[in-house]
Amino acid sequence: MIPPQEASARRREIEDKLKQEEETLSFIRDSLEKSDQLTKNMVSILSSFESRLMKLENSIIPVHKQTENLQRLQENVEKTLSCLDHVISYYHVASDTEKIIREGPTGRLEEYLGSMAKIQKAVEYFQDNSPDSPELNKVKLLFERGKESLESEFRSLMTRHSKVVSPVLILDLISPDDELEVQEDVALEHLPESVLQDVIRISRWLVEYGRNQDFMNVYYQIRSSQLDRSIKGLREHFRKSSSSSGVPYSPAIPNKRKDTPTKKPVKRPGTIRKAQNLLKQYSQHGLDGKKGGSNLIPLEGRDDMLDVETDAYIHCVSAFVKLAQSEYQLLADIIPEHHQKKTFDSLIQDALDGLMLEGENIVSAARKAIIRHDFSTVLTVFPILRHLKQTKPEFDQVLQGTAASTKNKLPNLITSMETIGAKALEDFADNIKNDPDKEYNMPKDGTVHELTSNAILFLQQLLDFQETAGAMLASQVLGDTYNIPLDPRETSSSATSYSSEFSKRLLSTYICKVLGNLQLNLLSKSKVYEDPALSAIFLHNNYNYILKSLEKSELIQLVAVTQKTAERSYREHIEHQIQTYQRSWLKVIDYIAEKNLPVFQPGVKLRDKERQMIKERFKGFNDGLEELCKIQKAWAIPDTEQRDKIRQAQKNIVKKTYGDFLDRFGNVSFTKNPDKYIKYQVEQVGDMIDRLFDTSA
Repeated sequence: MIPPQEASARRREIEDKLKQEEETLSFIRDSLEKSDQLTKNMVSILSSFESRLMKLENSIIPVHKQTENLQRLQENVEKTLSCLDHVISYYHVASDTEKIIREGPTGRLEEYLGSMAKIQKAVEYFQDNSPDSPELNKVKLLFERGKESLESEFRSLMTRHSKVVSPVLILDLISPDDELEVQEDVALEHLPESVLQDVIRISRWLVEYGRNQDFMNVYYQIRSSQLDRSIKGLREHFRKSSSSSGVPYSPAIPNKRKDTPTKKPVKRPGTIRKAQNLLKQYSQHGLDGKKGGSNLIPLEGRDDMLDVETDAYIHCVSAFVKLAQSEYQLLADIIPEHHQKKTFDSLIQDALDGLMLEGENIVSAARKAIIRHDFSTVLTVFPILRHLKQTKPEFDQVLQGTAASTKNKLPNLITSMETIGAKALEDFADNIKNDPDKEYNMPKDGTVHELTSNAILFLQQLLDFQETAGAMLASQVLGDTYNIPLDPRETSSSATSYSSEFSKRLLSTYICKVLGNLQLNLLSKSKVYEDPALSAIFLHNNYNYILKSLEKSELIQLVAVTQKTAERSYREHIEHQIQTYQRSWLKVIDYIAEKNLPVFQPGVKLRDKERQMIKERFKGFNDGLEELCKIQKAWAIPDTEQRDKIRQAQKNIVKKTYGDFLDRFGNVSFTKNPDKYIKYQVEQVGDMIDRLFDTSA
């Protein structure tokens, strides 16, 4: 049972809580009433606002729509005014641009092209919208006048700024300085950069808007003339330089080669001059020959202008390739791509035709030279042909895309030169064989015949042009001229390209043929001499000259390709002629030879018959010695070594025989006047023989 006090307290606590809950409930009830009142007020306000919005919307929407219409109308008016201004501007184009068009594009190309663009748009507008308008004719005329001015400006720029390339620059272009470790490309500026850009813009405008291709003809005509004149200027430079200083030169580029000389000699391909230098070398060794009869034009003393013309032509060919390459690079920037090949073909024709014509003239001159047996002139074909073949790959690359007739010009010239070269080689060999024996033209001292020196000099030239000469000779192989069997491995499918070994065998066979013909002719010529000894000296000199010439050049190695024993054969011929010559002394030696001497007892007085025989022996020897020395003193053996060898051999024989004879009869009393018969001592005889073959003694 709960005590009364606790129950009373518990009741008070509950009553207090109940009171608090009632107060809270009363607060909530009041709050809800206020909230309801606020909600009603808000609903009333919102309802009023909604009503007002509806009224506002009903008032604003018509105004908005009306405003939109007004704005649209304003935009239409502005567009109409703009279109009217644009249309009206077309009517003013002629008057606005006429002055600029009349004054031309010079110095203000950008502004001029802008005016032409306006005129073009005006033309298009009137054509589309008012084809019958007089304004159309007016702007058309103005457009045509402007186009003509642009064409004229194109021509003017090309004419004024296209310059001939100087020979000095061309030579630097084709003859780089070998002394420079790093070669610098020589750039050709055909047109100043600013001018080039103007030309390019005019070109593009004429193609795109002018619908005109005439400017391409103007371009190739102007550039063709400059290309042709540049090559002709180089040729003239060679002629003038050679006439004034003997050697054309190319000054180095001033700003690039400060450490190099200001002049450098042009590399000469070398034709006859090299052989003439060889001849001078041989003459220093006693191998020079005096001029004897020959229907071959001598190679010595030949006019250097022939070499100048050859060098000039070779350099002009190289110049054409380089300049044509440069022209194509320039053309590619200016001429539309689909017109470039045709324009380039036209551009190079004059210069190319000039080169080909000059080449054909060289062939024609060679043909005439063959007729008159002037084979020195024919030799100019060899370096030219070699250079053409070496340059042909570059030629073919430059001429890519040109007409077939253009591409075939160089191959046709090469074929012509090969044909005439083969003709020259064959005719030269025939002329060596058939050179007539002209007694009044034979060297009276038995020295080297001019036919021999000419033949050797000609053959020496072939050393520098072995492949070229081999190709010429190869054309004769098909005709079995040399009877050399063809090995399929030595020829290409074209049957015109041969291996180097086969070409070398061909050339070796040809050289052996020439040498064989020369030997036969020399044998025939030697018979002109009445004295067999002089005939032997003549053959000895010529054989010796041939052998030494072969040995001092590379000809002996080339001959050995097909004739292994050629050197030994010539030595045997030389020795045989020496022996033949020595027989001329037998009639002198026979007088004092022991087999022909009288036999007598020492201390026994000689009989008159014996004394007379001894006198005859002395007299015969003296007369024979004097006669031979007088005659043979005027003969010549240019080779010092051979001359000393022949003298010494003869001196040994004669001195020994005469010494024995003198020992036996010098102290014999066979005459009262011994000085009359014993005219020479042994050493005197030797001295006389030492003066043989020496016209200066």
